[in-house]
Amino acid sequence: MSADILVHWPMWASLLAVVAAIILYMMDRWSMEVVSVGIITGLLILFTIPGAVGADGDPITPGELFSGFANPALITIMALLVVGQGLFQTGALEGPTKALVRSYDRRPRITLLMAFAAVFVTSAFTNNTPVVIMFLPIMSAMAARMGASTSRLMIPLSFVSILAGMTTLIGTSTNLLAADAYKRIEGVDLGFFAQTEMGLILAGVGLIYILIAAPILLPSRAGFAETFAISSKQFVAQFEVTPGHFLDGKTSVAGMFPELKDMTVRMIQRGEKAILPPYDEVSLKPGDLVIVAATRQALTDLLAGKPDMLEDIWQNEVSDSDNPDSQLGLVEAVIAPGSRMAGRTVEMLGFRRLTNAVTLGIQRRSRMIRTKLGEIRLEAGDTLLLCGPVAAFRNLRTNRDIILLEWSQTEFPTTTKAQLARLVTIAMVGVAALNLVSITIASVVAATAMIVLQCLNSRQASRALDLRIYLVIAAALAMGTSLELTGAADLIAHLVVALTSPYGTLAVASAIFLAVAILTNILSNAATAVLFAPIALSAADQLGAEPLPFLLAVIYAANCAFATPIAYQTNMLVMAPGHYKFGDFVRFGGPLVILIWATFTVVAPWRLAL
Repeated sequence: MSADILVHWPMWASLLAVVAAIILYMMDRWSMEVVSVGIITGLLILFTIPGAVGADGDPITPGELFSGFANPALITIMALLVVGQGLFQTGALEGPTKALVRSYDRRPRITLLMAFAAVFVTSAFTNNTPVVIMFLPIMSAMAARMGASTSRLMIPLSFVSILAGMTTLIGTSTNLLAADAYKRIEGVDLGFFAQTEMGLILAGVGLIYILIAAPILLPSRAGFAETFAISSKQFVAQFEVTPGHFLDGKTSVAGMFPELKDMTVRMIQRGEKAILPPYDEVSLKPGDLVIVAATRQALTDLLAGKPDMLEDIWQNEVSDSDNPDSQLGLVEAVIAPGSRMAGRTVEMLGFRRLTNAVTLGIQRRSRMIRTKLGEIRLEAGDTLLLCGPVAAFRNLRTNRDIILLEWSQTEFPTTTKAQLARLVTIAMVGVAALNLVSITIASVVAATAMIVLQCLNSRQASRALDLRIYLVIAAALAMGTSLELTGAADLIAHLVVALTSPYGTLAVASAIFLAVAILTNILSNAATAVLFAPIALSAADQLGAEPLPFLLAVIYAANCAFATPIAYQTNMLVMAPGHYKFGDFVRFGGPLVILIWATFTVVAPWRLAL
C-alpha cells in the first residue's frame, strides 16, 4: 500500500489539494479570490517537482492547469455578466419587474410561485444561466417588497433553474455531453424527453425541499448596498413646472398628485403665495415650484423614466453613454464640519459652477423643511443628493468642504436603449436554445453588441466582470484537470463500481449516482459527466443490464450541483447579490443532494426498471 502511494504520489497529492481547497473555502478566513489563487499556485509548484507526472507518464504542464482561464464555460459566464449589466443599465427589465412587484402586492404567494415556475419552465428549454441573469433583479425587487433579505431568494433561484435542467435533453450542456457518450458507445440517440419522467419526480422532490427548508436554513444576510437601500432617507427636492412639463395642468386627487409616485408634496410655491397641504383639487400651472420629500430611489425612478426632464435639470443634453466620464449619475455628499458652505444657500454658493454638479435634493435629520431648495441654508451634517457627470464626482474627492459618499454613486439607466437590450438578449437566448450556435458564441456576440449599441459603456462592462467568479471557477477547473490527468478521478469511479457490483444493479446505479453527485460539486459538472458516462455504460454491460438507466443516473447526479458555489455557474452568479458564504451552499445544498440521491434510489426500481 505504501509502495503504491509512493508510485502514484501525484494522484494522492492532487486529492489532498482538493480537500484542502474545500476546507479553506469553508473556513471563510481568507477571501475566495486569495484561496483560488493559492490553489492554482500550489498546483503549479506541485507539478514542477521531479516525478510529478500524469497517469500516462506525461508531464502536467502549466498550460493545462491554466486552461481553465480560457474555458468556454468561464468565458460564457463573463459574457453573460456583461449582458446582464446591459439589461440593468438600460432599465430593460424595469417593466416586467414592476409588473411582478405590483402583482406581488395583490397576490404575494401566487406571484412568487409564478416567478419560480417561469424560471423552471424557461430553464428546461434554454440555457439556465441567462434565465438566472434576467430574474436576478426581479427577485431582488420582490425581496425588497417582502421586507426580506435577498439571501432568502437567490439560492432558490439558482437551484430551481438547475432542477429544471434535469428534465429535458437541452436543459444543460451536461445532458448533451452524456448523450454524446451514449451515441458513441451504444450507437443510440438519447430522446429529447427520455429523462423527463424521472427528472420531474426528482425536481418535484427538490422543489418541495426548497419550499420547506429555505425559511429555516438560508441566512437572512443584508449586504452594504441592501442596508443602504432600506434606509429610505427623505430628500427635499423641487420641480419647476414649465409649459409642456409632465406636471403642467395636473390636478391633485385626494390631496395627492398621482404623477409624483412615492413622493410627498410639502409645498407649492406660486409666485409669492405658498400653498400648503391639504391640496384640494389644486391644478399646477407653469411657474409653480413643487417642493417634495422623496427617497433617492423615487427620484431616480422618476428621472430615469423621463429623459427630457433630466435634460431640463441639467440644462444640457444627456451625455452619450459611450463616454464613461460624461455619463450622468447620482451621488450623496455630506456637508463637512467647519465647511465654508455651512450657513449659505446653494444659490449663494453657485454650487454648479463650483462642483459641476446639480443639487437635486437636501436631507436634514433634525426637522422637516418647507421652503424652496435654493433658499435652504446648509448646515454641517446635511446630505446633498448630487446629479452630474462621473468625472465631476471624481473631482469632488479632494473637496474639503463636503464628504463624498462614493459607495452611494450610481448612474442613470440609458432607457432609450432598453428595447435594443431586450432584443439582443432575446436573440441570444433564441439562437442558443435552437442550437444554431453554441451558448459561448451567442453570449460573446451579445456582450459585444451591448457595448457597440451603447447599451453600456466599456467601464460599465469591465465593472460587470466579477474577478471572484473568474478566479474561483478557474481554480475549480485546475483542480479538475489535476484529478483527471493524475488518474484520481478514474480511481474513484472504478472503486465505486468494484465495491457495489456484488450487490446488484440498483446498488451500482445508486453508488454511481452518489459518486457523481459528490464529484460534480468539486469538479465541473461537464467533466464529471464526461468521465462517468463511459464508466456507467461499461458497468451496465458487465452486469448485463439495460444501459439507459445507468446513463440517466449520471445525468441526474451531474445536475446535483447544489453543495458548493463552484459546482455550477448559476451558483456563482447568485453568490454576490445574495451575500452568501461558501458554507451557506454546503448547509442548504448538501441535504438536497442526499435527498435527491435517496429519491432516485427508492424510485428507480419502479420508473427505470433497475
